[in-house]
Amino acid sequence: MQVKQILLLGAFCTSAFITSAAPVSLIPGINSKAHGKTLLRILKEEQFGTIRGRVTTSDGNAASSVSVSLRGTHFGAITNDNGEYQIRRVPVGDYTIVVSAVGLHPKEKQIHVSEKGTVYADFSLNENHSELAEVQIHSNKNKYKVTKVSPSLRLQSPLIEVPQNIQVVTSQLMADQQTFDVVDGITRNVSGALRVGHWDAQYANIYMRGTSIPAFRNGMNQKMPWGPLADDAATIDRIEFIKGPAGFMMANGEPGGSYNIVTKKPTGENHSSVSLSGGGYNLGRAAIDLDGKLSRDGRLLFRLNLAAQTKGSYNKYNYTDKYIIAPVISYQIDSNTVITAEYTTQHVEAQALGTYGFSPKGFGDTDPSLFIGDPSLDPVKLSDHNVTFYLNHRLNNNWKLNGQVAYVRYGMFGGTPWPSTIAPNGDMRRYLNISEELAINKNAQVSLTGDIGTGPIVHRILTGIDMGNLKTWGDFSSVQLADLQLANNATFNIYNPIYGIPAANIPVFDRSRSLQVRSGSNTYATNLTYTGAYLQDELRMLDGNLRLTLAGRFTHAVTVGKTNAAQISDDAFSPRVGLSYSITKDFSAYGLYDQSFLPVSNATNLPNAAPFKPIRGNNIEFGLKKNWFEGRWNTTFAAYQITKNNVLTAIYDGSNIATGNQIQLGETKSKGIELDINGEVVKNLNLVLNYAYTHARVTKDNNPVLVGNPIPNSAKHITNGWLSYRFRRESSALNGLGLSGGYQIQLGRYAGSTSVPLTLPSYYRFDAGISYEKGRVGVSAVVNNLLDRRLLTQGSYSKLAKETPTSVSYYTYIYEMPRNGRLTITYKFK
Repeated sequence: MQVKQILLLGAFCTSAFITSAAPVSLIPGINSKAHGKTLLRILKEEQFGTIRGRVTTSDGNAASSVSVSLRGTHFGAITNDNGEYQIRRVPVGDYTIVVSAVGLHPKEKQIHVSEKGTVYADFSLNENHSELAEVQIHSNKNKYKVTKVSPSLRLQSPLIEVPQNIQVVTSQLMADQQTFDVVDGITRNVSGALRVGHWDAQYANIYMRGTSIPAFRNGMNQKMPWGPLADDAATIDRIEFIKGPAGFMMANGEPGGSYNIVTKKPTGENHSSVSLSGGGYNLGRAAIDLDGKLSRDGRLLFRLNLAAQTKGSYNKYNYTDKYIIAPVISYQIDSNTVITAEYTTQHVEAQALGTYGFSPKGFGDTDPSLFIGDPSLDPVKLSDHNVTFYLNHRLNNNWKLNGQVAYVRYGMFGGTPWPSTIAPNGDMRRYLNISEELAINKNAQVSLTGDIGTGPIVHRILTGIDMGNLKTWGDFSSVQLADLQLANNATFNIYNPIYGIPAANIPVFDRSRSLQVRSGSNTYATNLTYTGAYLQDELRMLDGNLRLTLAGRFTHAVTVGKTNAAQISDDAFSPRVGLSYSITKDFSAYGLYDQSFLPVSNATNLPNAAPFKPIRGNNIEFGLKKNWFEGRWNTTFAAYQITKNNVLTAIYDGSNIATGNQIQLGETKSKGIELDINGEVVKNLNLVLNYAYTHARVTKDNNPVLVGNPIPNSAKHITNGWLSYRFRRESSALNGLGLSGGYQIQLGRYAGSTSVPLTLPSYYRFDAGISYEKGRVGVSAVVNNLLDRRLLTQGSYSKLAKETPTSVSYYTYIYEMPRNGRLTITYKFK
């Protein structure tokens, strides 16, 4: 030990005795407290330095979860997902730095730490093939838990340090549950998230904290009036659910949060696989994932995902067919710069977009097989094309520059059958409504991230600019063909349906005019352009244990309408203040205040009416985060209150009938608590468990009767669980066998109706699965809705102003899939 270190140790021990008011006679060599003060001053003047760097594998890829330590000391760190590490407050001196990980040959370097200096030490590690088997065994350790968000969220700190509740659904969890797209049960893995059934063949309609939440893809807002198409599991690496507003990520949206689809990118390793699936209701699916190198030096990489699926329905004659093509290419220009090009296209054909049931009596009155369409009608066709380019550049060991641009084109072509009248005995008259939409979404983002040190404080900076333009054209009203007549003028009855519309009675839509021209005469043509600039400073104090986040976002948004009153330009500033403190290394507490705003197009038709103001949301949140047993699993507890102002509500004329116009006098308030548990609770036993209590109510409205009503499409209590265990013992006959099971429960559910508050039946669903892995082959089977309960994913009520003997108010609802099984066989090439 160096003389200076011995003196420091002595000073520390002496100061400890003195500050404990120890008698002077008990401290050898010290005759007064003045000596102790002198030694304390020496201790405080001791200078420290910082060590940081990046660890990569021999092919240039980031090496995460690598141990970095200073030999003979307690100082060390673990590399993050980008291969980066940092060791702070290292006393001045000479050290040997050692890096090591299972499956990689260790390396070491001699370094010198100077006063207030930063030492940069990068490493490139070679594979240790003798340990690859052990790597495979450990690869299942945290398949339900992650420590950091994806780079597309631009946050640099670990999740346990972020002052916000962010939950991540991994692709491994999706595979265990045999989830094939975003509509297919994703929300069960996140507290308080629920899917409200609608056009399930088209897009996911997800609610959280009392509001609908927009879809993001790789950090870019993809929200459309009826899109984008639900992402397929073949393209998904993970899904990140961001609770509450997020000024660093989104400019315009609901305050309840958002979800971010992170698509699969090349890894430089052979993670290729092929899978075949089959199941109930004529489910058939094939998917292939090719991941590898196009150059021997590993600088040019590719990934190609292909999938094709056909799926029937519990609705008679309904079906959904689709295919997905998703190639990605990345090129490492040098050690600091990577460019990536990605293209994804989906094509969907469905006999009907939704699986609605209708009844004049109540929710769930009809059989799930009821289909108000007809096999003689043309199916609906949907497609989207998504092109994205990425540029990632490391300016130095501290700073990174990221840029990306995306172009999405989404289209829908077809017709939708819908009831025009329903009689008390179930007789229904149907019409065919033209259903056509085109949406073009353009996004561009540039962000800069890095650290700046000012004395004992480290400023973790996030700043950037993002721009977007969304144009949509829709035609859902220009052609409504009033009556779909059956043969011999037979009556369609929801309790005894007859199918087979004669060819002569099938209407033909007039599409002689373009969609853009037809859309110009209705309310479905929109044009929203926004530009946002944001700056976030995370001040890391007390060796990074205390973190104060100060952030703000300025957004300029323009919505173009058909009149001057409907053309609105909004400038909004959204502040963000967060505080996070690490009580211990693996236990933190946080508080957050954040805002959101949502531009509103059009305006009321009242004389001299001003344009609508943006809808504003304010979120106050507190939470606790804890990693258990060396980070194998974690818990997150959050409590929040969201107030949403300037909500559009119907102008009330004093009677039970609204005038049909709207005014901004509404306010809603959502408050609740959330608990999420994820990870490997004991060896080989992985768990997802969550609970949410949501109290969402109308607090102001033009109609005083509505004040206090629940917010539609919310649930008071939601809890979900999924447990998966795999036997891992070579000597056991059960080695490779996996057992899994889960439940979903929703209580206090409210239908999608504001004027008439209605409750939906409680939701109880149970699932179970079994799987087996041996070498490169895996076989898994899952049975969903094990008890075959009649579950509803949506409900609403259409109240007529005047009921007649042939036309009454009616209930609308969508069933969950009845009991069904799935079997998947997977072969991994490595």
